[in-house]
Amino acid sequence: MITLSRRLALGLICLLGLFVSAHSQTNPQVKFVTTAGEFVVELYPDKTPNTVENFLSYVRDGHYNGTIFHRVINNFMIQGGGYDTKYEEKTTRPPIKHEGAEAAAKGGLRNTTGTLAMARTNNPHSASAQFFINVKDNDFLDHRAPSGQGWGYVAFGKVISGMDVITRIKHMPTGPGGPFPTDVPLNQVVIQSATLVK
Repeated sequence: MITLSRRLALGLICLLGLFVSAHSQTNPQVKFVTTAGEFVVELYPDKTPNTVENFLSYVRDGHYNGTIFHRVINNFMIQGGGYDTKYEEKTTRPPIKHEGAEAAAKGGLRNTTGTLAMARTNNPHSASAQFFINVKDNDFLDHRAPSGQGWGYVAFGKVISGMDVITRIKHMPTGPGGPFPTDVPLNQVVIQSATLVK
């Protein structure tokens, strides 16, 4: 016969197992295969749930496949996810709500080297599919206050492997391309695929 103390012990072990299982789930990871090489990003839905889900919806739909990095500025960032190889802008879903304040309150990511953030217009709630990867610490892009540029840019993931590929891209010669007068890689960097790997 199992004693009360043994029942309590077994119950605690079961609860501990459930707790460990719930907290050992890995964050989503997306693998990018590009003409410049491969890299993998890890996303953090606990900090920016809506931003991560928006990004993953584009990944699942294959939106990024065949898009280019159309804006590359060494010592700043590389941006892509919006234009195809003919510089035609791809159709997107409606823009999402800016999560900078919520992320900051949860101790979210900052715009440091290797982090992935959403691109947007001057309207803080205009991010849709385009993203950028910081190639230096860009703390001036972090959320500060909900007014003007103080909204910042929402970082929601980071490169966990293949940072050498990002470095390769940031050093590429740039110039005019399509509708853009500057900062376009002279040799197109095409995202051949972006797939959820974990």
